[in-house]
Amino acid sequence: MADHTRRLVGDMFRRQRRGVALTTGFWAMHQICEALVPVAIGVVIDQAVGTGSGAAMIWSLVGVFALFTALTMGWRSGFWFISKAGQEESHLLRMAVVRRLITGRGISTDRQTGELLSIATTDTQAASQFLELGSRAVAASVGLVVSVVVLLRIDWSLGIGLVVGVPVLVLALNALGPLVERRTSAQQQAIGESAATASDLLTGLRPLRGFGGVDEAARRYRTASRTSLRANVGAVRAGAAFIGVSTFTTSLLIAVVAALSGWFALRGRITIGELITIVGLAAFLTDPVLNLARCVLEYATVRASATRVAEIIWAPARTGSGTEPAVAGPLALDDVHTPGLDGVSFTVDPGELLGVATTEISAADAVTEVLAGTRVPQRGKVTLAGIPLADLDVASLHRALLVEPHTVDLFGETLREALRTSDDQDDAAMAAAMAAASTGDLVAGGRGLDHELLDHGVNLSGGQRQRLAVARALLADRPVMAFRDPTTAVDAVTEHAIAEGIREHRSGRATVLVTTSAPLLDRCDRVVFVHGGRVAATGGHRQLLELPAYADVVLR
Repeated sequence: MADHTRRLVGDMFRRQRRGVALTTGFWAMHQICEALVPVAIGVVIDQAVGTGSGAAMIWSLVGVFALFTALTMGWRSGFWFISKAGQEESHLLRMAVVRRLITGRGISTDRQTGELLSIATTDTQAASQFLELGSRAVAASVGLVVSVVVLLRIDWSLGIGLVVGVPVLVLALNALGPLVERRTSAQQQAIGESAATASDLLTGLRPLRGFGGVDEAARRYRTASRTSLRANVGAVRAGAAFIGVSTFTTSLLIAVVAALSGWFALRGRITIGELITIVGLAAFLTDPVLNLARCVLEYATVRASATRVAEIIWAPARTGSGTEPAVAGPLALDDVHTPGLDGVSFTVDPGELLGVATTEISAADAVTEVLAGTRVPQRGKVTLAGIPLADLDVASLHRALLVEPHTVDLFGETLREALRTSDDQDDAAMAAAMAAASTGDLVAGGRGLDHELLDHGVNLSGGQRQRLAVARALLADRPVMAFRDPTTAVDAVTEHAIAEGIREHRSGRATVLVTTSAPLLDRCDRVVFVHGGRVAATGGHRQLLELPAYADVVLR
């Protein structure tokens, strides 16, 4: 994981090298000008005020004005470039995370949906701050070097003291970084788990109300939220302690330098102008040193975020992707062995509506997952047009084969947005798909396809969401499609209507229905009955009803 984090950070700096280089240059100029301000004031006192020269005073004023102009423009210019680079990089990281989550065959991860959402938003934004930290650290180091050089030229003992004292101080502060990083990582983990709990609560709010589980769900969220709060307080305390220690030690170092310089001035070792320069530099040194301290503190936060982002970007895929283009053709399982299936074979030809009824849920899960390509059989193979799914390019496979899962996820603010899967789908095609899925009640309110949906369609009933998902799949109109239990949340009359609608809408194309619904199976050209993980019988629905095991499953 550490290697992936380093690679992620390296990729960020390579992509944004121009913006980071310009920012570092401008901010280094800002720090140099800041360091030269007390030097300039000291020179003005010795060369202009001390001599009473009017010309020297005018040139001093011009010089100080130019110095402050460069100082201000350096900071503003650097801030503009790093803001642009940070926004671009956070966008690229978000796209990379989202691409891994929603394209291809998915990733292997134990993180919940809410955690993944937190990584795709908050953590990508935080990880991009590595760019700013790098620029700030280099610029602060440049400011320190300039200050030390000036002090060495004024008095070598003061310069040597800072050369030794500042690195020791920075290393000591850096040693506290892992503590802050552990607290921050725990905080981010707790926030992600809290977001996951909230996401699950909102998604299942309607059924929770139905069986009276709202109080228990609220209790669990309250527990997760309090855990997140404690982790957040711990991270804030660690950060506050870090800043307090760094401020105290830095102030102590500067106070010692100022006291020594005052003593040297009293003894005539340095001039009044040099004394003012040293005191001004001592005050200035708090800026780069505390800047480095803050970089160490923020490094802990952004590294924890970068680690979580890298975990998703380089997470192993559930299954690999081939290179062969996918074409329409027979979809076949050939002697497939996997948990739930023990040597299952069947084929659905173009134009055929095939039902698959199973006595075990694990078998239905296995059929759905091997057809979707998200599970690799231990033995046997799944082929499309004679080519194993593992050898097919994922993008072209998704254009040829669609497996609609039982779990419904809706996206968009209106029915139109929730249904549309490509730009070439007009209202007539949407209306036909919705009619086939028996969703007329959703467009009967007057607004039609502009009917408003709340987040993930939470303002719809379970049956309405399920029918909308069926309509969306029919609208996608892939050459080969599979549905997993598409009518479990609808009444009997609607189930018969959907069964007929699917058969008519999918006429001429291959369709698989993994279900135990009698109305759906009755419309199938052929039904494969899987019992005990094996194909027990194949035939028409009414013919298979003579088998007691089949009748028990589909008529209960």
